[in-house]
Amino acid sequence: MMRPNRFARLLASAAIVAAVGAATAGCQTTQVADTTNSISLAPDQRPEADLRHDVDVYGEKYRANPSDVNVALHYAQALRGTGQHAQAAAVLEQISMQNPHNKAVLGEYGRALAEDGDYQQALQVLDRAHTPDQPDWHILSAQGAVLDQMGRHDDAQRHYLTALKIVPDEPTVLSNLGLSYALSKDLKNAEATLRRAAAHQPVDPRVRQNLALVIGLQGRFAEAESIAQADLPPDEAAANVAYLKQMLARKGDIPVQKHAARSDAGSS
Repeated sequence: MMRPNRFARLLASAAIVAAVGAATAGCQTTQVADTTNSISLAPDQRPEADLRHDVDVYGEKYRANPSDVNVALHYAQALRGTGQHAQAAAVLEQISMQNPHNKAVLGEYGRALAEDGDYQQALQVLDRAHTPDQPDWHILSAQGAVLDQMGRHDDAQRHYLTALKIVPDEPTVLSNLGLSYALSKDLKNAEATLRRAAAHQPVDPRVRQNLALVIGLQGRFAEAESIAQADLPPDEAAANVAYLKQMLARKGDIPVQKHAARSDAGSS
């Protein structure tokens, strides 16, 4: 019998690649997904031992000087990386009160709030992390990810499209947009958008897994498995697709495909 955590791993690898972290850390990071309507909020991808070491080191420095912005940011990032989202949000709330116009702090605080499930406040904080005359595409993508988590997919897609006006064909934003289309059941646009994202080299494995998931959701399981095998062992790719097939069959959602092996969307 298929173990349930196999599909959870598939969805984790196919989560929305939100560029939230880049707004504060200057680098790309991504999410935590348990279900298809979860979003990625870019936790630190380093080994857990390294993160726990940082929690100890920066925790001690933070207790010695809680007003140090850089220390607070590093401490909060380590806390988030170890799943301590509420504590990270509390640290960032305090430092944001002392630095109400620091956009790096606000971006990190908004991200932590979203990870802790406080989506409405996260949106309010992220809105303060950039200005209309100086929009930040990282923050726009982060806002889109939060809106997707709230089920506001049309609003989310508007944020992603605005971000793409600043950074055309940015693969992380395209991946977010593609999965947002999928969440709103627009699988044709989802596939076309994810193919655009996957056209960038080197391909982020998470983008390719997003594409495999969307193709699988359309009932083209052999094609989805072939794409998934680029990043997963063949047996795990096959098991993930088999679980997806079982899930869709239970829901009666497998679409009829007259030409199951052909992509109607193609690359753009």
